[in-house]
Amino acid sequence: MRFVFGYDAKANLVQAAEREGEETYHELVTRTEAQIATTARTRPANVKDEIVRERNYKTLRQAAQNVAEFSYRPGNCKRDYRVIALRKNISVERGENVLFSEYRYFFYITNDRDMTADEVIDQARQRCDQENLISQLKSDVRALHAPVNTLCANWAYMTMAALAWTLKAWCALLLPITPRWAEPHNEQRRRLLTMDFRTFRTAFIEIPCQIITTGRRVRWRILTYNPRLNAF
Repeated sequence: MRFVFGYDAKANLVQAAEREGEETYHELVTRTEAQIATTARTRPANVKDEIVRERNYKTLRQAAQNVAEFSYRPGNCKRDYRVIALRKNISVERGENVLFSEYRYFFYITNDRDMTADEVIDQARQRCDQENLISQLKSDVRALHAPVNTLCANWAYMTMAALAWTLKAWCALLLPITPRWAEPHNEQRRRLLTMDFRTFRTAFIEIPCQIITTGRRVRWRILTYNPRLNAF
């Protein structure tokens, strides 16, 4: 099992990062636009920045982000771990004048030795699936709503609401994968697994359908098209 955790900027870690020579730091390289299949948009004029300068407000601007790494053993651990130090150069300005610059440190601890330091930071910055799950249970299926007046009843309500979310995951895992079309089928399964519940409800549950009883058969005739009907 591999992990990446954000770590508190404790005094000993800051001192260790400051002891690292300048040659060990390199500029942070984030995911480039070439890696993301989108078209770059033209940035609008930064009206807020102009107002801040005109009114002589104090503001913080990020000048650079540099990365270094070193080994560190937390107090209650029996082995060393890999620590990635992200050093941000913050410029403190007032209007057009630069007052001073300062360094702020952010740390990430991991047991992964394969990813680069930049990849570790990028991985840590992405929201984890557990946070997404909590968000969906709280907002969309309202499992934490607690609408009734007893503890056991609210527990039952939360369980039923969580099962509604689980049904979505089961729908994704039950999608067949044909070897010939493995790549598009796997992508279809991934999209359904990561789909938020509101989109799932719109795409698979709340769809207009005409129910026809004829010849001892019941038929469901879908009246509109959406791109997810194939999976449905």
